[in-house]
Amino acid sequence: MLRLTDIQLPLDHAEPAIRLAVLNKLRLTDEQLLSVTVFRRSYDARKKSAIHLIYTLDVTTTQDDELLQQFHSDKNVTRTPDTNYQFVTHATSEHFLRPVVIGTGPCGLFAGLLLAQMGFRPIILERGKAVRERTQDTWGLWRKRELQPESNVQFGEGGAGTFSDGKLYSQIKDPHHYGRKVLLEFIKAGAPAEILYVSKPHIGTFRLVKMVEDMRATIISLGGEVRFSQKVVDIVRNKDAIEAVVLENGEHIATNHVVLAIGHSARDTFEMLHERGVYIEAKPFSVGFRVEHPQSLIDRCRFGPNAGNPILGAADYKLVHHASNGRSVYSFCMCPGGTVVAATSEPGRIVTNGMSQYSRNERNANSAIVVGITPEDYPGHPLAGIPFQRALESHAYLLGGSNYNAPGQLVGDFIAGRASTKLGSVEPSYKPGVQLGDLSSALPEYAITAIREALPAFDKQIRGFAMADAVLTGVETRTSSPIRIKRRDDDLQSLNTRGLFPAGEGAGYAGGILSAAVDGIRVAEAVALSLNGLK
Repeated sequence: MLRLTDIQLPLDHAEPAIRLAVLNKLRLTDEQLLSVTVFRRSYDARKKSAIHLIYTLDVTTTQDDELLQQFHSDKNVTRTPDTNYQFVTHATSEHFLRPVVIGTGPCGLFAGLLLAQMGFRPIILERGKAVRERTQDTWGLWRKRELQPESNVQFGEGGAGTFSDGKLYSQIKDPHHYGRKVLLEFIKAGAPAEILYVSKPHIGTFRLVKMVEDMRATIISLGGEVRFSQKVVDIVRNKDAIEAVVLENGEHIATNHVVLAIGHSARDTFEMLHERGVYIEAKPFSVGFRVEHPQSLIDRCRFGPNAGNPILGAADYKLVHHASNGRSVYSFCMCPGGTVVAATSEPGRIVTNGMSQYSRNERNANSAIVVGITPEDYPGHPLAGIPFQRALESHAYLLGGSNYNAPGQLVGDFIAGRASTKLGSVEPSYKPGVQLGDLSSALPEYAITAIREALPAFDKQIRGFAMADAVLTGVETRTSSPIRIKRRDDDLQSLNTRGLFPAGEGAGYAGGILSAAVDGIRVAEAVALSLNGLK
């Protein structure tokens, strides 16, 4: 099979044009071209009036070897690489302490799935509830201002990614094609087949719910066990090795292999691990606000007369500004046609996040506009980022009226340094509601200064980004984990605790659904090799 890259066609091309382009490129007759499969489809929107699609195609011909010789100097004609997943090992005995996976976000879910597929019958523990119950609890905060601390946007089956845009792309290096394994498993669980070839695949919350349930059923059918409302409150270490995990109900589960996929908001678990001597260090993260614009504005700026084309869908953006005070400001977790959601996991605090459904057809576009911070901004203790986050979240709760409304401000007023008193043309989507006022005290002064400078700069890239009526909602603090639970490069175990495998976003090794799932696969492989005495 051959892979052809950079095949460019008009946005409105007919389906036969793909096959015709291959025939022309390789100078073949129709009989010599046996099959054509789209591996990737992206677009080039630099010229808005003439947007074109860019394809990567896998083709089979009657003369693959001859064509490789003929096009040996053409970097856009190569042999198709083997992207099939190969298991590193399978269980060779039934006599082992079952591995434990803590957390059912994308990382824990895929670690559990891979271990089950390899025959290791994992025990998967989730502090929150099953995904449908969890969804009801999450709506309870959004609709009734009732927070369930163990069942919300952060905690429960599916992890924080369940209430997000469902983005399935990443910039991680993936030489072993783990990402493709992730996408194929998602398709098997009910995701649309297009996630395999569109350049920026996404799923959306409603589809993720059913997929997570199907993956859970697969794990159980392979001998795994999934237990909800099972919070791990302690670990048992013997010298430098793990021997058991302890649940809130007092149960001890003996194990010498634990996948720690707890997510970026398991602050109490971070504290427990630190108290037990597991090596942890502070790491950079970012804080900021959510900004909302009319999605139609973003579509027009990005696609011009092609705005609304169903192939292009709702437009996104990615923006960066290096402020004069030395801070970097950037857009994060952009949600086209989505909503801003209440994402706190602790009473008396406000946290915002963004979410889209698969259709991305809500009125507003939103993204986080965040400022990078480092441990130098919260020096001292390895866990010092946690009280830093909590202080901002608690203050946002007060600014919002102490009823889970989020504090907000119009962009024009924020730039001018005056409080907002009434909304303009943009209706904020955050539920329970938004309390307008002055956000100047919601973040550290250096962050406010940097964002005030960045918004007009972003307007030069997306005309209207600094529109006076756009809405800022605070605060976004959970962009990533404030810690890293460091692990060794060779066997992925904790630096000082054998058998403990830090993984995913909470441990500081991923950011987003796809990268977390890929990390779950890597860690599952390391656990499997260790269980079989191969590593």
